[in-house]
Amino acid sequence: AALKLSMRSSVKLGPRGISMPMYGFGTYKLKGSKCKKMVTAALKRGVRHIDTASFYDNEKYVGEAIRESGIPREDIFVVTKLWPDDHGFAKATNAFYTSLNNLGFDYIDLYLIHWPGGAPADLRKESWQALEKLLTEGKCKAIGVSNYTIKHLKELLNYCKIPPAVNQVEFHPKLYQKELLHFCSEKGIALGAYSSLAKGALIGDKTIMAKKYSRTPAQILLRWALEHEVIIIPKCSTEERLEENMNLFDWELTAEDMKVLDAMHEDWHCTWDPSQIK
Repeated sequence: AALKLSMRSSVKLGPRGISMPMYGFGTYKLKGSKCKKMVTAALKRGVRHIDTASFYDNEKYVGEAIRESGIPREDIFVVTKLWPDDHGFAKATNAFYTSLNNLGFDYIDLYLIHWPGGAPADLRKESWQALEKLLTEGKCKAIGVSNYTIKHLKELLNYCKIPPAVNQVEFHPKLYQKELLHFCSEKGIALGAYSSLAKGALIGDKTIMAKKYSRTPAQILLRWALEHEVIIIPKCSTEERLEENMNLFDWELTAEDMKVLDAMHEDWHCTWDPSQIK
């Protein structure tokens, strides 16, 4: 029933049609040499999309791992993000260059506004205008947002010259954001998931049918997101878990079981809830 998915599966972003791998490696909470070691391990196993953020305080180690991997820079899709303290035209521009220098690159593949709040809406608009300028100058290949609700996206689509290529949000069966997924798909915005495992809260849930598929709950949850054509960035701190998280491509969930997982939705956030942000 599903798309023919593989480690090579990618989505085409925006009018320029840049390829973004659907499977990425997330680095939240990975620090220092541990971060470098895990990014190196992910690249060795064929991952070609690495997700970081200025807030994670690990861009330097992500950059080192990528540079020392021997893989051409253009073969790796790198995402980083603007922290809300840096909203505004000049601040966002400076923050971008700080990230670029931390990574040690001359461009970033995808630059995201991390969070809609932290500043008034007019500053959020200025940040977007800064991102548009960086994009037209070739400093990043694509620009997008994170944690934007339909309301935030509509506001952005109203004034932007260049629409966001991606919206990265919390997405798992207990927060199956169906309307948002549909809205983004209609507008040509790719949806990316974070907290696919709901911080472990779903791991013991029998509804996940891990036994039926002889898979781990994590694998079921990640495969579920991929079958919704959502980009995933599972993070982990061991190579065993990395192997497990990557083993998603030689099996699929039935349409019926997808529906069972979809029905777990109860609008439950394991992280922050952006619907409160004006």
